Amino acid sequence: MYLHVFIALLFILLTGGFSLECYHCRDEPDVTCNETMRCPYEESRCANLRRVVYMGGVKYETIEEDCVRASECNSWSFTATPVRFEYSVQCCDTDMCNDRPAPDLNSQLNGKKCYSCNLESCSQKVNCMKNENHCFTANDFFPPSSMIMKGCASEFACGLSRHMLPPHANVTCCEGNLCNAVQRISQSFLFLCCSLIFYFLLN
Repeated sequence: MYLHVFIALLFILLTGGFSLECYHCRDEPDVTCNETMRCPYEESRCANLRRVVYMGGVKYETIEEDCVRASECNSWSFTATPVRFEYSVQCCDTDMCNDRPAPDLNSQLNGKKCYSCNLESCSQKVNCMKNENHCFTANDFFPPSSMIMKGCASEFACGLSRHMLPPHANVTCCEGNLCNAVQRISQSFLFLCCSLIFYFLLN
């Protein structure tokens, strides 16, 4: 029993001694981060994260410096009508190395199309950006409503749907062109988009 406790304490001391120190801030763009933190042992990377939402010609952006797990060092995006979400992350593994902003994602079109929704139906088509190789359908955002969103998504976004949407949202992805079949909607799509902007930027 005492041996197990001793080994656990020794592990904590050793891993704490080798943990990274990273910048730790949540800023508006072009603001210098001066705060730092010692990372928990399970978070082995320093990172600079950029969250961007485009809606109606307006760009909303937040920048964050933090400690992250290695599995979180993947950039992704998804495009619907009339919104586009980008999550760009740049990771490194030395002390205080997250002092440079994450790059913008490639916004070139890749030739793929997916169905998207407007106020009346989900029969619109949207052009997918460079890394968006899947079509997605997401619903049940705010139960018991049946709000629906459709569009293009990168493969990693499909695997991390719990990070990009509310935890009770039901998200499915497919790879074929226009594979996310047409479906009518009956809820306020504008309300859905606005809610997702705040959710995406604050989480």
